[in-house]
Amino acid sequence: MKKRLDPRNWASVKPFGVGERKPNNYLELVKAFQSVKGNRRYAWRILTQGTCDGCALGTRGMRDWTMDEIHLCNIRLRLLKLNTMPALDVSLLNDVSALSGRRSAELRDLGRLPYPMLRRTGEPGFRRIGWDEALTLAADGLRDTRFGAYLTSRGVPNENYFAAQKAVRAMGSASIDNAARICHSPSTVALKETIGAAATTCSYTDWIGSDLIVFIGANPANNQPVAMKYLYHAKRAGTEIAMVNAYREPGMERYWVPSNAESAVFGTKITDHFYGVHIGGDAAFLNGVLKHMVEHDWLDQAFIDEHTTGFEQARKAVEEMSWEELEAQSGASRKSMFDLARRLGQARSAVLVWSMGITQHAHGEDNVRAIVNLALAKGFVGRDHCGLMPIRGHSGVQGGAEMGAYATGLPGGLPVTPDNAAKFAGLWGFPVPDAPGLTATDMIDAAHAGELDALVSSGGNFLEVLPDPARCREALARLKLRVHIDIVLSSQMLVPADDGDVLLLPAQTRYEMVGGVTETSTERRIIFSPEIEGPRVGEAWPEWKIFTELAARVRPEYADRVTYTGTPQIRADIERAVPFYAGIAGLSRFGDNVQYGGRHLCPDGKFATPDERARFSAVPLPALTRADGSFMVATRRGKQFNSMVHERRDGFNGATREAVLMSPYDADRLGLPDGAPIELRGPGDRTFRGVVLRAPLTPGNLQIHWPEGNVLLDEARRSPDARIPDYNAMVTVARPAP
Repeated sequence: MKKRLDPRNWASVKPFGVGERKPNNYLELVKAFQSVKGNRRYAWRILTQGTCDGCALGTRGMRDWTMDEIHLCNIRLRLLKLNTMPALDVSLLNDVSALSGRRSAELRDLGRLPYPMLRRTGEPGFRRIGWDEALTLAADGLRDTRFGAYLTSRGVPNENYFAAQKAVRAMGSASIDNAARICHSPSTVALKETIGAAATTCSYTDWIGSDLIVFIGANPANNQPVAMKYLYHAKRAGTEIAMVNAYREPGMERYWVPSNAESAVFGTKITDHFYGVHIGGDAAFLNGVLKHMVEHDWLDQAFIDEHTTGFEQARKAVEEMSWEELEAQSGASRKSMFDLARRLGQARSAVLVWSMGITQHAHGEDNVRAIVNLALAKGFVGRDHCGLMPIRGHSGVQGGAEMGAYATGLPGGLPVTPDNAAKFAGLWGFPVPDAPGLTATDMIDAAHAGELDALVSSGGNFLEVLPDPARCREALARLKLRVHIDIVLSSQMLVPADDGDVLLLPAQTRYEMVGGVTETSTERRIIFSPEIEGPRVGEAWPEWKIFTELAARVRPEYADRVTYTGTPQIRADIERAVPFYAGIAGLSRFGDNVQYGGRHLCPDGKFATPDERARFSAVPLPALTRADGSFMVATRRGKQFNSMVHERRDGFNGATREAVLMSPYDADRLGLPDGAPIELRGPGDRTFRGVVLRAPLTPGNLQIHWPEGNVLLDEARRSPDARIPDYNAMVTVARPAP
């Protein structure tokens, strides 16, 4: 790696970017220090001895396996308060009417949930109960009923996911789901189908020294800040970086890496080539890129012939698409598609990285298939500095699906079939449902229709993460029993039941669990995180214990088969159930890890398919039509982690939570200055009121913050295979009535 300064990549000659619009990373350190007053030693031990519970890049303490430098990002700093705060005053829950209008951030700031709490129909709030009463009540409400269970990805370790899905299936339900579906299920479906492996094929080290990295619908500057240091070193090594997106993200243009002296002082120019597209236009753009690659023979024909199938069908499909329709749907020019095709064609190596800008569409699976086509056309899989990377935004996403906490998948990602169910029934000693269960969105549908009796929600907040919050609220109210397992309050806990009970069960953080836990990073690295010495809150239990104790009460005949003595026993069970997690049972100390599959999946072009060949896909153009004067609006992330909003203003672009990002072209055309109040009108009577913020978007497109923008989303729009909600909407723009 180069050691000397390299002014070619500097973002500014002004020291520390003084006067530039950007986050103040050093102020974040001060805020974190202030937020953990009284628990600073504990917070320091979490930072230096624990595995990060933020995004899925995966650090051990403040270091990782990619480079020998300190890593510390804003997301992790903001989570320190959550992990170290004291218990809330439970008397505040005696009457929750005073809490019902508070924002989620205000509810979190009240403190940790310390005890089991119960609210019955008609009661103004919750009263404290003991664990025995809580588990008995919950078990009675789950036994022989129609119920589902959902786990969020916020810091949830593999052990909790595995024990929860096993417990739910022991109780007779197949309806266990988690936040991985809301994020990357189209990636799981499409990758499994095309290359036989539903995970990133490369490692982070492959970024540094690759000829080209292409980010498609991804914004690591906001969502995986540690990755920006990797990009700094990649730029130093000569890697070019391209971005395909509707919005030219400021943090991906220029970034000041606070823990690197050169970048901290002068900043780093990140993106070399930007390709603006319409929201929803990715498949058309990527098909156009492949069309150019075919026409100019920018292909690795030997790789295609020896290691793939279906190329002729994919080639024919793009050849039959006219440039006019590709340009119209993508929002990009034929020349723009040519430019990226040429760069891919001339590159010896490339890594293709994508996130929820690709997956959270009604055609998310096809978007991913189109990305895979580009990688296969050049053989950018299974070798150094190459790969397909669905980058994960949360530490629990990758492992959540692989542990089997999925309505449509068993441990190891196996589909739910009679044969696979029989395999796990033999392993575990109790019947396992042999048909897929309800997904998270299906659970809300069923609850709304009166076809679901109970819900166990471990973390998460359906009022914030799913489309149409009002409908979600109605669905939650209709359940006979809701069991909310969490470390803090959330707004969905306060929804009164029309005729039923609401239980709050206090959970431990990953750093509090005796025996330690593991997470699986984006690069498939299973990392051990030990228990951290520090204060403990009330009577909080680990989530794995809550689920297994519930199962033991619902089905006492299986109690000895679903309960565990601790997390080491769970890891041994995981290793038996998921062969490619071999080695997890031996992880027991800080820094212990194992990367399943090694640095690369599909080495030397041998894919995890029955014939060891990858599959090209003939990707059709989605049926996207726009009425005259309408806009496509996408929901974006700001200064937040998942739905936890940390600041009302995003330091990268100055956007408040009410901002409607609009291109200057559209703003001028409509006569809307910055700050002008506007109303977005979606299907039905859905509306969103905000203020204009001019931003470098592709004309015809808007962006608003998530979860605030969920009020515009049509809950019925979901992808065909993964059933992920479409987090985009067609809207018109109007000035609000006075």
